[in-house]
Amino acid sequence: MARPPALNTLLTEIARCRICVEEPRGKPLPHEPRPVLRPSKTARILIAGQAPGTRVHASGMPFTDPSGERLRNWLGVNSEQFYDISRIAIVPMGFCFPGLSAHGADLPPRPECAARWRAPLMAAMPQVDLIVLLGAHAMRWHMGKDAAVKVEDNVRNWRQGLARTPRLFPLPHPSWRNSGWLKRNPWFEAELLPVLRAEVAARM
Repeated sequence: MARPPALNTLLTEIARCRICVEEPRGKPLPHEPRPVLRPSKTARILIAGQAPGTRVHASGMPFTDPSGERLRNWLGVNSEQFYDISRIAIVPMGFCFPGLSAHGADLPPRPECAARWRAPLMAAMPQVDLIVLLGAHAMRWHMGKDAAVKVEDNVRNWRQGLARTPRLFPLPHPSWRNSGWLKRNPWFEAELLPVLRAEVAARM
């Protein structure tokens, strides 16, 4: 069996990737690609998000927005710990900002991205043993046939992911848009977050 490509080789190829412009599924990416990801050879924790938003596209650094502040609070880490690439890898389902819909909302992650890059990247990070899943696209890829259609159902069944290898922790996206759901579901903070923070702390 062929050995998976080295992580550095993959990163070089991803930096040059133009699949969503030159061979798109549907409309091409409406701007020049700018992949934003932070894979790691040593981190045991992986944040599997959706795709960069406008602020992240501008900064080139993931979660440099209010959703990042909420996510770090959920994980129980500060910014220094969060951006320590030796401890936490951040690899979204789509590496480039996908653009905005007619209503001004972020479009879904580009489908070409995960289809081409996700499996080889995961193979190049065998040390990862905890994956934090943010949103439906990450849940469908990593949970496979066990993923429910609704994100909320996956989050409610979060304990099932702890029996898998690597461990999977499905979360709602930390966007402000989910603030109402968080208020209506106090169990998330009371029951889920303490376990999540303990799992993260054990790997830091």
